[in-house]
Amino acid sequence: MLDTLMKRKLTVVALLATAVLSLSDATALASGTLAARTLTRADRARLAQYDSVSKAAILAARDHGAAGDLREANRALAGAPRRILGDDLLGLYRCRTIKMGGSLPLTVYGWFSCKIDLDERGYRLVKTTGSQRFTGHFIDESETRLIYYGATHTISERPVSYGYDADRDQVGYFFKTGPRSYRLELPLPRFESKFDVIELERK
Repeated sequence: MLDTLMKRKLTVVALLATAVLSLSDATALASGTLAARTLTRADRARLAQYDSVSKAAILAARDHGAAGDLREANRALAGAPRRILGDDLLGLYRCRTIKMGGSLPLTVYGWFSCKIDLDERGYRLVKTTGSQRFTGHFIDESETRLIYYGATHTISERPVSYGYDADRDQVGYFFKTGPRSYRLELPLPRFESKFDVIELERK
């Protein structure tokens, strides 16, 4: 009888301990992840609207975009996400921006140069040519998606850090779409559009 009571007490203690650990894990996930510590509240809100914003902007582009631009946009969006964790991102790329929604339903820009290198924060994405540029970093989110956060600057300015100026901040998701291709998707950019897609192709 005593053995049975002791086993029951040990079981209750074990269950309580498990519950406490589970609560601690949930709290850590809610408030202690790298994304939660790094991203501004405004950018966490932008990411929360990613699904609805991207769908609406893509529909608007397909309904009202010029035929030539629409072909390019559809091609950029066609690649389904592949496993990206563990991928070697380092290298030189050509990159271009496709803007959807906003005052113009669809705008496809020309190709420029980008690179992904390493600094003290890890992989760094830099647009190196063109009048409008950006620099940002990545946070692991899942096997097929990274979180990107960065900031824009012009050719005549030095790069600024993320969080320095909310109007310059960028946030979005980074996908691998082919053996040598990637796609950066930015919901609710500060200016001009509702949804930006940046294609990257390894040189």
